Amino acid sequence: QVQLVESGGGLVQPGGSLRLSCAVSGLTLRQYAVGWFRQTPGKEREFVAAISQNSYIRDYADSVKDRFTISRDNAKNTVYLQMNSLKAEDTAVYYCAAGDRATPASIYDYWGQGTQVTVSS
Repeated sequence: QVQLVESGGGLVQPGGSLRLSCAVSGLTLRQYAVGWFRQTPGKEREFVAAISQNSYIRDYADSVKDRFTISRDNAKNTVYLQMNSLKAEDTAVYYCAAGDRATPASIYDYWGQGTQVTVSS
C-alpha cells in the first residue's frame, strides 16, 4: 500500500520558517518525481514546487521562488519543503504527491492527506 504522510505544519508568525516532510512508503521513491501543492478553502489546488528523481530538476511557483527550497533523501524515503520568510498568503493545507516528472502538469498518481500551515501573528 502506497502512503505519503506529510508532517511539520503548524502555526508560525510572518517572517518565520517551517520545514515540511513527506514520508513515503510502499513505492521506490527514487523512481518518482515529487511535488508539493497547497490549497485554501474555496480555491483550486496550487502548485508550489517539484523535484525530479535525481534532484537535478527543481521547479518552483513564482510566488515561493527564493523563499522555499525542495529537497529529497531517497535513502530515507523522504522529501522536504523548507519554507522561509513565510507570509500570510502562504497559509494553506500543503500536500505532497508522487509523479512522473517534476513539473506542475505532471501526472501525480499518489497523494498525501495534507498538513496545515498557518501564518499569522
